[in-house]
Amino acid sequence: QVRLVESGGGLVQPGGSLRVSCAASGVAFSIYDMAWYRQAPGKERELVASITRGGTTNYSDSVKGRFTISRDNSKNILYLQIDSLKPEDTAVYLCHALRSDRYGVQYQSWGQGTQVTVSS
Repeated sequence: QVRLVESGGGLVQPGGSLRVSCAASGVAFSIYDMAWYRQAPGKERELVASITRGGTTNYSDSVKGRFTISRDNSKNILYLQIDSLKPEDTAVYLCHALRSDRYGVQYQSWGQGTQVTVSS
C-alpha cells in the first residue's frame, strides 16, 4: 500500500499562487492513478483534479484553468499548482492514490491533508 504525505499548504492572499506536493512511499507510485481532493469546513470532500498513471488529467469545473496537476514518477511526487487563488479555495487539500489489481480489487490510500487558506 502506498503511503502519502502532503506538504506546501499555507496562508495566501487572493490572487496568489501556491504549489502543494504529495510524497509517496511504499509500493511503486507509477502504477497508481492519483488525485487531489479538498474539504472545506462543513462541506463534503470534493474532487478537484486527477491524473492517471498514463498522464491523462481532469479537473473540476470550479478549478479548471487555475489548477494544474502533475506527477514526477522518478521522485514519487504528485503536485498541484494553484494559481489565481480565491477565498473559496480555502480547504484541506488531500492526496489520493488508487489502483486495481488483475482481479479488479481496488487499493486506495489517503494522505493526512495540507491546509490552504486564502485570505487578505
